[in-house]
Amino acid sequence: MFENEHTLKRFLTEKAEGQFHDRYEKALEGARSEFGSKYPMVINGQRVKTSKNTTHVSPIDTRVVLGYLPAGTATHSRQAIAAAKKAFEKWGKSEWQERVRIFRKAADIMSEKKFELAAWISYENGKNRYEAIGDVDEAIDFVRYYAEEMERNNGFETSMKSAQPNEKTKSVMKPYGVWGVISPFNFPAAILTGMATAALVTGNTVVIKPSSDAPIIGFKIAEIFEQAGLPDGVLNVVFGSGGTTGAEIVKNPDVSGIVFTGSSEVGYSMGRQLSAGKPRPLIAELGGKNPAVVTDTADLGKAVDGVLKAAFGYSGQKCSVCSRVFVHKKVKDEFVKRLVEKAKDLPVGNPLEQNTFMGPLVNESAYKKYQQYARLADRDGKVLVGGHVRKDGELKHGYYVAPTIVTGLPKKHRLFREEMFVPILCVTDYEKFDDALRLANDVDYGLTAGIFSGDQGEVKKFLDHIEAGVVYVNRQASATTGAMVGCQPFGGWKDSGTTGKNTGGPHYLAQFMREQSQTIAE
Repeated sequence: MFENEHTLKRFLTEKAEGQFHDRYEKALEGARSEFGSKYPMVINGQRVKTSKNTTHVSPIDTRVVLGYLPAGTATHSRQAIAAAKKAFEKWGKSEWQERVRIFRKAADIMSEKKFELAAWISYENGKNRYEAIGDVDEAIDFVRYYAEEMERNNGFETSMKSAQPNEKTKSVMKPYGVWGVISPFNFPAAILTGMATAALVTGNTVVIKPSSDAPIIGFKIAEIFEQAGLPDGVLNVVFGSGGTTGAEIVKNPDVSGIVFTGSSEVGYSMGRQLSAGKPRPLIAELGGKNPAVVTDTADLGKAVDGVLKAAFGYSGQKCSVCSRVFVHKKVKDEFVKRLVEKAKDLPVGNPLEQNTFMGPLVNESAYKKYQQYARLADRDGKVLVGGHVRKDGELKHGYYVAPTIVTGLPKKHRLFREEMFVPILCVTDYEKFDDALRLANDVDYGLTAGIFSGDQGEVKKFLDHIEAGVVYVNRQASATTGAMVGCQPFGGWKDSGTTGKNTGGPHYLAQFMREQSQTIAE
């Protein structure tokens, strides 16, 4: 029976928090001993290097060189696709029970190495230890949950009614072939692992392109899958830019489908290229502009905590981040006062330190984007806290910024409409509940949304009318973020997704297969 990994919760339950920190600190030391290594691509089970390498530094401190990555080319992608196509001849016809066995073994290995993986996540993308271990936990959860889904659905083979007395018919779901897996930086273990596992456990082969901001964790996960027993060529990893290795994966006719997480702009462009010749499936999660509604009957303590964590967790770099809050005018002043007070006290700094809540942004581009949006917020609204970069002490060597809350913006201002992916939260008021609902829905995105209300009528109306794939009510743990595999299927409506079938839920795996009706006459 599937159970979530819940590493931190287990340590806390056993009153062993000290052991949690000790294991993380030891893993940091282990990662440091590997700094400066050269990481190869994985093509048909072989380690492939190039004469030209790119230098990979940490956003925590850009003076720290984490490693060197090969400068992959379109040729490398073609080689990886050819290897995956050849491997599909056997893997696509393998017994689903054997695939499930391999992935359960992979989950066990990943669980044994979870602190090592978490340490690398912290160094690569700046997550604090709690978020990093949560990222790895989610990766493990995806592997185990999808293995169980294959088992629960009997490999997606279903007996059907007989059209004639002498006939027996069944529906069989079969894999497509080669899938491109293009993953983001913000959940470099969870999202990469979830997308790859879904494709692989259903019988497809894959070519993975990890984010250039978090490539090492992708390589280490590929090693774990190999160790668990994946045959050569079934899983391939290429590094390089989206315009080279990524573009070849998308346009190559031997790729049957793409699974992608990233911006809607890139996703829609990818969709047009992917189906330029003939329609091919694109399973994409494409970001969000996620609202929270706080009514005059809300528990303001819960609302403040929920919004704070959703807005500033992982420095606002989650597609489910809360970036808009609509607060009833009767309680707005009190809500904002409490929110600002708590935001001022959020520990910003080196994410490797135990008490840090908010680490750095992932790269220079995000750092500059934050500054541009902060200037715009200051020009057109009132910045109540934050709005500046952090350069004190050692922070000057990384991409650190302050959590920012802005009010006074026009309700149709671009900061209320654009996905920013930085820790800037826009707050405004409303008078009638229908106005709050209209404002919440009045964007192109529809990923997550939250409400805080003591009125069950308002809650029901919100659930009936909100245009989002993941919805939370009175959730102090986080207003819009923190979906758990097997508990809260995660995916978006409108410009936040392409299929409406959420990852970590019961309808996700079938997207990686096509149906065959088999009738045998006696």
